[in-house]
Amino acid sequence: MSLVSRRSFVRTSSLVVGSLAVAGSLTPSLYAAGGKPKLRKAVKIGMIRDGKSVEEKFALIKRLGYDGVEINSPSPLDLDEANAAAKKTGIVIHGVVDSTHWQKRFSDASADIRAQAVADLRTALNDAKKVGAETVLVVPAKVTNPETENWQQCWDRSIAEISKTLPQARELGVKICIETVWNDFIMSPEHLINYVDAFEDPIVGAYFDCSNMLKYGVPSATWIRMLGKRLYKFDFKGYSHTNKWCKIGDGDENWPEVLKALDEIGYEGWATSEVGGGGEAELKDIAERMNKALGLG
Repeated sequence: MSLVSRRSFVRTSSLVVGSLAVAGSLTPSLYAAGGKPKLRKAVKIGMIRDGKSVEEKFALIKRLGYDGVEINSPSPLDLDEANAAAKKTGIVIHGVVDSTHWQKRFSDASADIRAQAVADLRTALNDAKKVGAETVLVVPAKVTNPETENWQQCWDRSIAEISKTLPQARELGVKICIETVWNDFIMSPEHLINYVDAFEDPIVGAYFDCSNMLKYGVPSATWIRMLGKRLYKFDFKGYSHTNKWCKIGDGDENWPEVLKALDEIGYEGWATSEVGGGGEAELKDIAERMNKALGLG
């Protein structure tokens, strides 16, 4: 364990206990007031299959009851066109997904590839600023090889590389959000807490996938309560321990408890689906499933 991870680990027990202790006492409590956190529905832009122009795509999801969208960067998307479409339709571009973080990993054994990863994250941060997005979603690393890209190397390299972009993120006012995925790296709430805290900067937070992490046995609501104010955004699919991937609402997420946990930590903001998407019929079904899961009516 590296020096920085040791420091983070030592802090974690007190931080986790603290977050759990105060989770139910936050004021004002949305749960106590109305029983539901204040959430806004969004999709990933790649889910929108109908519509030739960005404006047509945004108009479609707006008509179906969505509030926002996340775009990819780097990507061929014309940001001026996206901004114009957002303004005309009322759809909010709330976030940007770093589109190359799997291929150009911050944890790669090659210093050249890590440098490319940093350059792409800088592009994503700039693009987020251009479209008024609050966050950039980042997958920080992937354990691939016990010799060249193991767990500790992923920890040390990715923190070092992502840290290079923090001054830029602060200057732009765009937060970097670490997502939970199946990368054999962040597999527990403690891992994610330690990792986020290692940056010692609130410009870095957590982007929690409520479905991905069920694989590792800890309920989504437990992750949320332990993350507390570190949780900047969340997305979800549908995951069943028996059937694996399924439609939203058909999995084991325990949405009533997830909503209660979100309320307890005072979460207000975006709830983004991450599924296959499709045309109008498929997106309508997804919107209805999101409404039911999220208690949006």
